[in-house]
Amino acid sequence: MAGIIAPALRALLDGLIDYAGLFPPASLRLDRALANYHHYREGKCAWMLGWFVIPAAQLQRVPAKFETPFAVLSDTDEPSAAAIESKQVVSTSKPTYCEVNVEQLDDVKATGAYAKIRTGGITADAIPSVEVLAAYILACAERRLPFKATAGLHHPIRSRHPLSYEKNAPEATMHGFVNVFLAAAFAWHGKADIAAVLAETDQDAFRFDDRAYWRDLSLSTGQVAEARTQFAHSFGSCSFEEPIADLEQLGWL
Repeated sequence: MAGIIAPALRALLDGLIDYAGLFPPASLRLDRALANYHHYREGKCAWMLGWFVIPAAQLQRVPAKFETPFAVLSDTDEPSAAAIESKQVVSTSKPTYCEVNVEQLDDVKATGAYAKIRTGGITADAIPSVEVLAAYILACAERRLPFKATAGLHHPIRSRHPLSYEKNAPEATMHGFVNVFLAAAFAWHGKADIAAVLAETDQDAFRFDDRAYWRDLSLSTGQVAEARTQFAHSFGSCSFEEPIADLEQLGWL
């Protein structure tokens, strides 16, 4: 790494990325994705790594010796899961993230589950607008309802990139994970106008030391850590290396 990581940035990134190498656009074989995860757990940025995301149907193919925290895509509880992710409102004994629309957030809250929002995909129309994403995060913050994000957050700052790893893949403007999770931290601490944070494309608008800054607004390291622990939990990404490479290029790692 380039040097000491700013405390507020470390609080923002700690355990942030759930590895979803099985899913598009990476779409790796299970053995390759598991090997990658093991490698990342031993690497210099292991502190940024969260769960291994896996469909319930593939759990039986995981070697018994492979011990890892699984985020399992399932509509029911799974004994080996650290967390459950579902596309409907469900309740299990584990932390459960329900990928539902904003109108169903009260139902999610009532079950004791958490929310999940899709922030991208392999087509441009899979990327929610800044306004839609801001409204979802604010709705969760108003309900004190924790959430995670999934898809499309390979890069720290909102910017234009290819939608897949294929040659000549179409491009689109993607949300940045620093934008999303700092915006969520601001929302958790009472700021309502987070759309501007989500829409920011200038990397120099963000700074980190013992505080996290977006332009003239800032939060302390403790406030960022509180928001991450109590509210904006993580995001699933089919790449762990891309986010790190971009952060290193920015000089933040």
